[in-house]
Amino acid sequence: MATYVLIHAAAVDAWYWGPLAAELRGRGHEVVAPDLPCEDESAGLAEYADAVVAAIGERRRELVLVAHSFGGFTGPLVCDRVPVDLLVMLQAQVPAPGESPGEWWGNTGYGAARQEADRRRGVAEGVEEDVRTLVLHDTPASLAAEFVAGHQRVQSAAPFGSPWPLAAWPEVQTRALLARDDRFFPAELMRRVVAERLGFRPDEMPGDHCPMLGHPKDLADRLEAYREGV
Repeated sequence: MATYVLIHAAAVDAWYWGPLAAELRGRGHEVVAPDLPCEDESAGLAEYADAVVAAIGERRRELVLVAHSFGGFTGPLVCDRVPVDLLVMLQAQVPAPGESPGEWWGNTGYGAARQEADRRRGVAEGVEEDVRTLVLHDTPASLAAEFVAGHQRVQSAAPFGSPWPLAAWPEVQTRALLARDDRFFPAELMRRVVAERLGFRPDEMPGDHCPMLGHPKDLADRLEAYREGV
């Protein structure tokens, strides 16, 4: 039995991991999915990592961390403190040493990549898309409605101004898995960032920005294959 540790994105809570957690528990695994202190104006990346480490507690056997989106800044910090067997970066921002989360967007060329991806979809520059068409377009409508109604949170600016503190990527087996239909983090951008910063080609699966809602079984299958391959 493994322990899967699921690290959520910015401006949300851990609710959206529910379908994936059910899949993993059904396969005999333990799942830890803490809420991070995203509304706390005094909480930076160190406090986010503290929250995950506290949730892990004394568990030390076969730890698999799955970091989603902004969770990519936190996941490696946890790996630097706890003996993790595998880190999976799921449609996750890959930080560079000394780079603050606020700098990531400009450093990676996010703006131009997103503008080009939007243009291909016929979205005019400057148009503000609804979260359901930008982030949750491949999520079942009932889950998307529940997510929007009850599980978005105010995100404090505290974590975005401080440099990512690690001098190098932690010594942990790392995989990257992209959701190829994501409109918020376009696949072309994420392929390049993973290749440049982690030195390997990411794997890809169907899904929008939240494949744990739209494709939980497929995602669980892929995570299990990664775990069994380590």
